[in-house]
Amino acid sequence: MPDAQPHSGWHGHGFNSGSNALSRAFMRWIRRKTPVDRETMKKRHQIHCELCRTSNSRDDSYSSHAPDTQDLASPEAVVIDTQSSQSDAFRATFTITSMSCSSCVSKIVAALEEESWVDSAQVALMTQSASVDFTGKEAYAARLTDIISDLGYEVALEEVAKLPKKTESGPPKGSTAWKASYSIQGMTCSSCSVEVSLINSSATILFEGAANQDEVALAMEDVGYTAILNDVSPASTETGLWGGRRSVSIKIEGMYCHRCPARVAATLDRFDGRVTIEDLPTLENPIATISYIPDAPNFTIRAILDSISTADLVFTPSVYHPPTLEERAKQMHARIQRQVLYRVLLSIIVAIPTFMIGIVYMTLVPGDSPGRRYFMEQLHGVSRAEWATFVMATPVYFFAADVFHRRTVKELYFTWRPGSAVPVLRRLYRFGSMDMLICLGTTIAYFSSIAELIIAAVSPRTNISSSNTTYFDSVVFLTMFLLIGRLIEAYSKAKTGDAVSSLQHLRPREALLVLPDHEQKAEARFELVAIDMIDPTDVVKVVHGGSTPWDGIVISGDTFFDESSLTGESKPVLKVEGDSVYAGTINKGGPVSIKITHVSGSSMLDQIIKVVREGQARRAPIERVADALTSYFVPFVILVAIATWLIWLGLGVSGTLPRSYLDIHAGGWPLWSLQFAIAVFVIACPCGIGLATPTALFVGGGLAAKHGILVKGGGEAFQEASCVDVVVFDKTGTITQGGNPRVTNHQYLLPPSSILKEQHLMTVLERLEGNSSHPIGKAIVEFCQSTPKVSIKSQRVEELAGKGMQGVFEIVEFSHVTEILVGNEALISEHGLSLDSTIFATLDTWKGQAKSVVIVAVKCASPLADSSWELAMIFAVSDPIRPESHFVIQSLARQGVDVWMLSGDNPKTACAVGAMVGIPGEHIIAGVLPEQKAEKIQYLQRSQLAKKARSFFGLQSTSSAGRAIVAMVGDGVNDSPALTVADIGIAVGSGSDVAISSADFVLVNHDMTTLLTLVSLSRTVFRRVKFNFAWALMYNLLALPIAAGVLYPVKSNGTHVRLDPVWASLAMALSSISVICSSLVMRSRLPVVGFRAPKYEVA
Repeated sequence: MPDAQPHSGWHGHGFNSGSNALSRAFMRWIRRKTPVDRETMKKRHQIHCELCRTSNSRDDSYSSHAPDTQDLASPEAVVIDTQSSQSDAFRATFTITSMSCSSCVSKIVAALEEESWVDSAQVALMTQSASVDFTGKEAYAARLTDIISDLGYEVALEEVAKLPKKTESGPPKGSTAWKASYSIQGMTCSSCSVEVSLINSSATILFEGAANQDEVALAMEDVGYTAILNDVSPASTETGLWGGRRSVSIKIEGMYCHRCPARVAATLDRFDGRVTIEDLPTLENPIATISYIPDAPNFTIRAILDSISTADLVFTPSVYHPPTLEERAKQMHARIQRQVLYRVLLSIIVAIPTFMIGIVYMTLVPGDSPGRRYFMEQLHGVSRAEWATFVMATPVYFFAADVFHRRTVKELYFTWRPGSAVPVLRRLYRFGSMDMLICLGTTIAYFSSIAELIIAAVSPRTNISSSNTTYFDSVVFLTMFLLIGRLIEAYSKAKTGDAVSSLQHLRPREALLVLPDHEQKAEARFELVAIDMIDPTDVVKVVHGGSTPWDGIVISGDTFFDESSLTGESKPVLKVEGDSVYAGTINKGGPVSIKITHVSGSSMLDQIIKVVREGQARRAPIERVADALTSYFVPFVILVAIATWLIWLGLGVSGTLPRSYLDIHAGGWPLWSLQFAIAVFVIACPCGIGLATPTALFVGGGLAAKHGILVKGGGEAFQEASCVDVVVFDKTGTITQGGNPRVTNHQYLLPPSSILKEQHLMTVLERLEGNSSHPIGKAIVEFCQSTPKVSIKSQRVEELAGKGMQGVFEIVEFSHVTEILVGNEALISEHGLSLDSTIFATLDTWKGQAKSVVIVAVKCASPLADSSWELAMIFAVSDPIRPESHFVIQSLARQGVDVWMLSGDNPKTACAVGAMVGIPGEHIIAGVLPEQKAEKIQYLQRSQLAKKARSFFGLQSTSSAGRAIVAMVGDGVNDSPALTVADIGIAVGSGSDVAISSADFVLVNHDMTTLLTLVSLSRTVFRRVKFNFAWALMYNLLALPIAAGVLYPVKSNGTHVRLDPVWASLAMALSSISVICSSLVMRSRLPVVGFRAPKYEVA
C-alpha cells in the first residue's frame, strides 16, 4: 500500500507557528547549559578520562579504533530499506492531561482516526494516556501530537515503537517449539560454528516437534561432528521468548565527552556478535538498547555491565526501565493536582476577604456599624465594597479560572478552524465541554458586573443601599468551589488506578543469586543482586517469606507458595521439583532453589498487567449513550441558559412579574434575569454523565485482577457477562481436570503371530503422542514410559485436528516400516475399520464409566506389501472431574443460566460426564471437531432466546437483540474458534499461559468457582454503571429547572426560593465527585454498596 501522506492543514504549525516558535525558543533558552557548566563538566571528565588528556595524535589513533558515535549514526553508515520503510507500522504512546470524561475520549479518538494513515487509536481516560497505531514514517508521531494539542489538551509523546511484521510474530500457530542442547566434538575453528559456541563446544537449537531431536543429531553427524544430546525441553519453558533473545536498555552514567558513547559501542562490539546494539547511547540520552541470547552463568547481563564499567572507571551502567504507564499517569495526576492546588489556594486566599466584605459586612453587620458604613460609602458612584470585590475577583478570574478559559478558546478554534471537514450546521449543535460551561458562567458574571460598575459610575446612586448587586463575589466563590471539586476529582481519579500499581509492586527488588557451581551443594554461596541482573536459567534461592523475582521452576526442595496475589486463591499451593512458580508469589515454607525461565516483560505478572491495561482501555457499548448525550449537552445547556434569560427578562419587562421580584437596585430586569442564566451554566455537569461508566469499569477491572480474573474484553465484556443467558463448557480441562489424565485400562489386540509386539507399539506410541499437546496424548505417553523401549526411527508424524495422530515409523530391529493411527472411533471408521461386538462392548463399558477411549490401528507401510489396517490396541483414559464442577453448574442453573457442554469426545462418555455434574442430556453436544465448535456456538446463539430485556436507554449491548447471550468456557487450546465466536469467551488459563488472544476473560485460578465470582462481579459493576448513569442524568434533569428558577415564585420564610450561582457551582462539583466515589466504594466490603466475593463451600 502506498504511503498515505498526512494532511498538513490545521494540525500542523499553521495557525500558531509564531507562538510555537517562540515557545520552542524560550524552552531552548531555559534548558541550555552555560559555558561555565560545560567547562566544569569537561574538567570533571578529564580527571578520569585518559584519552581526553592525550595529544591530537593519540586522539587520532584512538579514533581509528573507536569511531565517534556521530560517524556511527551518520547517513552513510545506515542502510535504509526504502521499500519497507514506506509501509512500516508504529505505535505511539502519549500522556494527555485535562481529559475530564468520556466525551473527551471520543473527541480525541475521532480526530485521530480522521487521518488515513492512522490504523487505530485507544485513549484511556483513567490513566490519561493514548496508544495510536499508524502506518508510514516515525515522524508522523509529531503530527499526532499536534492533533491532540489543537483539541485543547496538553500532550506529551512518551514513546514511538516499531511494530513487528506479521511474519515476524513468532513460531507458526499451533506448532510446538523445542530447545535442545548438544555437546559437539570435532570443531577446530570458527568456521565450524556458524551460530554454535566454539569455546564451549556446544550448540543450542530450536526445532519443531520433540520427535525430531534424533534427526537434528544425525544432521550434525552427517557433516563430520559427534553430537551428544545434553538436554531437550520446550522452548517456551527455557526463556519465555521465541528465539531466546532478551532486549535490555542500559543507562550509562559518567559520559562527559563525545568519545564516551563510541567507547561503549566498541566495548559491546568485543563480544563477537553475541550482543546486538539496537540503539546507541549519546551524551543527551545516555541509554543504549541491546539484545543478546542469555547463556547463564557463562554469558549474562552481569557480564555485559561489567565490561562497560571496566571500559572506564567513571562509567556506571545499570539496567534502565522507562516509566510504566501507571507511573506516567501518577506523575501526570500529581502535576494536575499541583496545578489545581495552586489555583485553589489563590481562590481561597481571595475568598476569605471577599466573604468578610461581600457577605458578613453587607448582610450580617448592623447598618449603623462604622465598618459597614465605611464599605458602603460611594466612590465615583460605586460603593467601596463593590470596588473591593472587583479588585479581588479580577486575579481569580484571570489566574485561577484560566484553566477553563484556555480550554474553551482551544475548543472554539478547533470547532471553527479553517479547512475543517465538519459541516457548518453540525458545528452549531455538537461542540463544547464542561470547561466551556464554567468559562461562560464565570465570564458572564464577571463582565456583567463590570458593566454594572460602569452604569453605576455614570449614574451615581444617592442612597446607601445594603444590597450588593454585582456578581464579583459569585465569580470568586464559583471558581473556588469548582476548583476544589476539580481537585477532589483529580485525586479520586488517581485512586482508581491503584489496582494495577499494586500488581507492579508485588515482585521484590533484590534476589539471592546462587553462584555458579554451587547450585547443588549444601554449602552454596549466594550473592544479593538486583532482579534486573538475573537472566533465564540463572538459579536463585527463595527463603521463607520471600518472593520469586521472576517466573521459574523449582529444582531443589519443596514448599508451599501463596499465589493469592495473582490467582485470588488464599490457600497455599504445594510446589515440588519441576513445578512452576511465579513472580509476586510468596514462599510460606522452607527455602527452595528456582531456575529462572521468564524475566522482565515475559513473566506471568507482566502478562497480567498487560491484559489488565488492555481491558481498561476498551469501552463498553453503554458509553455510546454517554457520548451521544454529552456531545449535544453543551449546546443544549447554552440554549436553555439563553432561553432562561430571555424568558425572565421578557416577563419582567412586560410587567407580568410583580415589581417585588426585582430585588436589586442597579441593572434592572436584564441583570436580575442574568443570575438564573449564570446558575444554569455552572450547575450543568456533563462530566458526571461521562464519568459514570469508565470509573466503574476501571475499578471493576482492578477488582477482577485481585480475584484472579483478567478482563481482556474491557467494558463490553463486563456488559455482556452481566446478562449472560447460556454458558457452554468444554469437557476436557474445564469440567474435568485435564492436567493429569491417566490410562486405566488397555488391551493388546494383535494376534500372537504378529511381529509387532506390545513393547514395539508402546515405543511407537510414546514417540508419536509426544508430538501432541492434547491431555489424552500426554496420558498415553506417561503410560508407555514404563515399558522397555526398542530402537525406532520416525519418518512422518501428522496431527489430525479433533481426531488423533498418524505416523510412519521404522522398527530398526527388523527394518519393518509401520504406519500407525491413534485416535477416536471416527478416525478408525474413516479408514474402513469396524469393531467386532466384543471390542464394541468393552469400549461401551468404558464410556459408561465416563472414560475416553483411544483406538490404535496399524498396517505395513511397504509399497510391496498388500496389507490393510488392523486393530492393534485400545485404551481407556480417565480424566477426573473437578471437585467444584457440579457445584458451579448447579449454582449457574439456580441463577437462571442455561448450562451446555460441548465436547469432541464420543457422545456416551460426554453424557456420562454430564450426568455426574448435572447437565441434562439434551444440553450436551458431543463428537464435534474444533472448527465445528464455533458452528455449534452460532447455532445456540440463533436458537436460544434471551431470558430478560437487556436494553439500556434503547441501546442493545451488541447485535444480539432478542437472542441469548452465550458464553463459552474452554481451556484455550482447541477451543479458540468457539471462544472467538461466543459473545463472551472465558479461557481457563494455566499459570504460564494467560495471554489467550481469543478470550474476553482469563481465569488465572484453576478453581472453577472463579467463574461464579466473575458473573457476580460483572453484575455488580454493571449495576453500578447504571446507578451512576441514572444518578448523573437525574441530577441534570432536576438541577437545570431549579437553577432556571422554576421554584422562584415559592416563598420560604418570606424569601423567594432560588439557587444562587455560588451554590449551583458547589452542586455541580459534588455531582462529579459523587459519581467517582460511587465507583470507588465498590472496593469496600460494605453491604449493598461494596463488592464481596461470595464464599463457596464445595462439598
